[in-house]
Amino acid sequence: MSRHILSIDQGTTSTRSILFDSSGRSVFNSQLEFTQYFPQDGWVEHDPEEIWSTTLSVVQDVLKFARENDKEIAAIGITNQRETTVVWDRTTGEPVYNAIVWQDRRTAAYCETLRKQGREQLFADKTGLLLDPYFSGTKLNWILENVENARSRAERGELAFGTIDSFLIWRLTGGKSHTTDATNASRTLIFNIHQQRWDDELLDLLAIPAAMLPDVLDSAADFGTSDQDVIGVEIPIAGVAGDQQAALIGQACFEPGMIKSTYGTGCFMVLNTGTWALSSKNKLLTTVGYRLDGKTTYALEGSIFVAGAAVQWLRDGIGIIDSAGTTEALASSLDSNNGVYIVPAFTGLGAPHWDPDARGAIFGITRDTGPAELVRATLESICYQTLDLLEAKRRDGVQATRLRVDGGMVGNQWFCAFLADILKITVERPVFTETTALGAAFLAGLKVGIFDSLDAIKDVWKVDQSFEPAMAEAERKRLVDDWHACVGKVVTSAG
Repeated sequence: MSRHILSIDQGTTSTRSILFDSSGRSVFNSQLEFTQYFPQDGWVEHDPEEIWSTTLSVVQDVLKFARENDKEIAAIGITNQRETTVVWDRTTGEPVYNAIVWQDRRTAAYCETLRKQGREQLFADKTGLLLDPYFSGTKLNWILENVENARSRAERGELAFGTIDSFLIWRLTGGKSHTTDATNASRTLIFNIHQQRWDDELLDLLAIPAAMLPDVLDSAADFGTSDQDVIGVEIPIAGVAGDQQAALIGQACFEPGMIKSTYGTGCFMVLNTGTWALSSKNKLLTTVGYRLDGKTTYALEGSIFVAGAAVQWLRDGIGIIDSAGTTEALASSLDSNNGVYIVPAFTGLGAPHWDPDARGAIFGITRDTGPAELVRATLESICYQTLDLLEAKRRDGVQATRLRVDGGMVGNQWFCAFLADILKITVERPVFTETTALGAAFLAGLKVGIFDSLDAIKDVWKVDQSFEPAMAEAERKRLVDDWHACVGKVVTSAG
C-alpha cells in the first residue's frame, strides 16, 4: 500500500480533514462547519467540545475511506486557527470556558493598561508581536481572572492551556501529550522567539502559571500518537503548524524573500526572512515561519482580521447572496464600483493600523446601490487591505515582484485579477489552493520520511494560473486614494 498523510485543518468557521498521497495530491476530504458565538460587541467564542466533535467526525470519515480503499496512513498533520485560547482540566479534559477566538477584542483595555505601563517594547523585543487582544496571552489572563476558581486551579497544576493544536493533540492522544510547535507558541505573547522558550518575565507580567503551558517542539516532530480508544487506530502525529505558517510551507516559500497571502476568514500575508528576525517599523509582526531540526526560520507577517468573513457576512448577515460562488458574477457585472466602498472593520482593524476600536462602515451609497455594488466593494476591500500590507513591507525594505495566493477566495477569477491590478505585481495561484492543510501534510511527511527534504516539497508545488496587472495607473491611484480616505474615517484616535 502507498503511504498517505491525514491532515487536520481546524479553522475559524469549519473543521476539515484531508487525505494526501505521497505526491501531495488530495484524494479525499471531509468538512464540517461549527457555531460562532458573539456574547458581546467585539467578543468571539467557540465551543471547544464542538470543535472536538467536528474534528472527530471528519477524521473518522477519512479513516473510513482509507480502510475501504486500502490506503495506509503513515502520519497525522495538524494545522489550526492560531491564537484561539483554550483552558481545560488535566484530569477530566473538560474546558473551563469557551475557546476565546483570535478575533476576540475583549482584552483591549488590558492591553492599553500594559501599554501605559511602558511594557509594549518589552513584549515586542521578546515576542516580535504587538500588545493587542489578538494574541493568546491576554486571553489566557482573562480566563484566569474571570472564570471562577480558574487561577487557584491553575496554580495547583490542575489546568492546561493550549492553542487549538494543543487541545486537539491532547484529545487525540487520550491526554498523554501536551505539546505545541514553535509557530503556534510564537503567537501567544509569552514565547521568546529569539531564545525559543517560554519567557518567565512575560509570564509574570501576565500572571500566567508556567505549569499550564505545553512543551514546544519543532514543526516536524513527535507530538504523540493517536489513541486507539479515541479514533480506533494508532497513528503518529508528526507535523504541526499554525495555519498561516502551514500555508507558507504549503506554498513552498522556503527561500528568504518569498511571500504568500492566504484568504480565509481573515487574510494573512507572510514573508520568509530566513534566519533574520526582521523587526518592522510599520506594525507588522515578527514571527516564527517554521522550525525544523532545531533551526528557526523567521517570517514577517501582516494580518487582516476580516476577509472571507466579509463574504460570509454578505451571505449570512445581510442575506444578499446565497453562496460565495455568486460573488464573481456579481462583481464582474459592473464596470466600476460606482463609488461604493466597504471598510470591513467588524472586529477592529489589523495591520498596519492595529485599531481594536475601529468598526466597519459603508461609503458612497446612493438610491441605485444594489447587491452587485456591495459585493464588489467587499471583494475590493480585501484587495485594498492586501495593498496596505504590501506597502508596509516595502517601507520595511522588502520588495516583492510576485505573490503566491491561496485559500477559499482565490477560486474567484475576478478577485485574483483585481488583486494583481491593485498590487501591481504578478499573483500566482497554485493548483491546490487549500495550502494550509497541505503544509501540515508536508511537515508530517518530512518527519516520517515521505518527503526527504524541502527540495522534494518544492517539486510538488505547481502554479495553476498567473494574473498580471493590467489596470491603468491613474485609475488604480484614484481607487486607492478613495480607499485610504474611507479608512481614515473609521480609524479611531487610539489606533
